[in-house]
Amino acid sequence: MTRLTLAEVEALARAAHEGQTDKAGRPYAEHLAAVAAGVRARGGDAEQIAAAWLHDAVEDAALTRQWLEQAALSARTKAIVDALTKRPGEEPEAYAGRILATDGARLVKEADLAHNADPERLAVLDEPTRKRLTGKYARMRVLLGPGESGRGPRR
Repeated sequence: MTRLTLAEVEALARAAHEGQTDKAGRPYAEHLAAVAAGVRARGGDAEQIAAAWLHDAVEDAALTRQWLEQAALSARTKAIVDALTKRPGEEPEAYAGRILATDGARLVKEADLAHNADPERLAVLDEPTRKRLTGKYARMRVLLGPGESGRGPRR
């Protein structure tokens, strides 16, 4: 099976999230593009960049878990997307543990957190939402541990 190119993954992610907005009311694709750019800037590879474009697709019900399983993506990209997909009622410790146990997922999550915690992005939110999200993002950074990770070993 021929794998999707990064351009095809980007187009698919943009289409899947069409009409969705972030907490600030911006088109959701802007967040996806920022996370993909953050992964690239951190030295991430094509599999991680593809996962960045798709990191919220299953969680936000833009695409199904079945789609992900059958998609023309590498097993590593699928594993990263799955690791970054929060489960209903899941504790942050379990979520962080799955990310840390999945090759390449930490770097994608770090790019996601960096964009989510961008002060300019947070500034447009109301004070209670800004405080809640700032605390949530800080806690996840602690759970993921210090420093940015590289791509890590291939498994």
